[in-house]
Amino acid sequence: MNGAPMVAMASGQGTLFQALLDASSEPDYPVEIVGLVTDRPGCPAQERAVRAGVPVVALDPRNYDSRATWNRDLADQTAQLAPEWLVSVGFMRVLAPAFLDRFPGKIVNSHPSLLPAFPGARAVPDAIDYGVRMTGCTIHLVDAGVDSGPILAQSAIPVAPDDDADSLHERVKAVERVQLVEVLAQLATTGYTLEGRKAALP
Repeated sequence: MNGAPMVAMASGQGTLFQALLDASSEPDYPVEIVGLVTDRPGCPAQERAVRAGVPVVALDPRNYDSRATWNRDLADQTAQLAPEWLVSVGFMRVLAPAFLDRFPGKIVNSHPSLLPAFPGARAVPDAIDYGVRMTGCTIHLVDAGVDSGPILAQSAIPVAPDDDADSLHERVKAVERVQLVEVLAQLATTGYTLEGRKAALP
């Protein structure tokens, strides 16, 4: 084991996941990616995991009779990977207590806005539509809400006058990848402190 065992969760292209795979291939990086969880079997993120030899848990919620049943099964299979940490990198599902309660305080998410502004799946186009001059990316602890958990780290990114959602998102993702790699390394080595809603990396 090269570092703290971490499971990534993704639903789409997996570019943030790839940044973690690249970082974890370095011998001094204190995180080892021990699995990928996805709700969209066959998505590009899963293909990246397969190429890297990373175990995959792929469960389509449409095959389950309820959200709670899917979350319980997902938690059971994720637990078999024995992660110390879980990180959501473009995982497009709100996790239920049946999942969250299995990994209390150990799930983090990377989100492409300066929370609490623009939560949800349309963070970047919502920022463009609102006309903000500054947006960014946030890493936060996951709770039962939508991008509502305590904030661990944020980076600000100016919005250019000629930005559209695609051009802005590309710049956000570039910063997001760097921030994510750095914050996960800190979590793996020192953890975090939490006082009320105020989370901090020692």
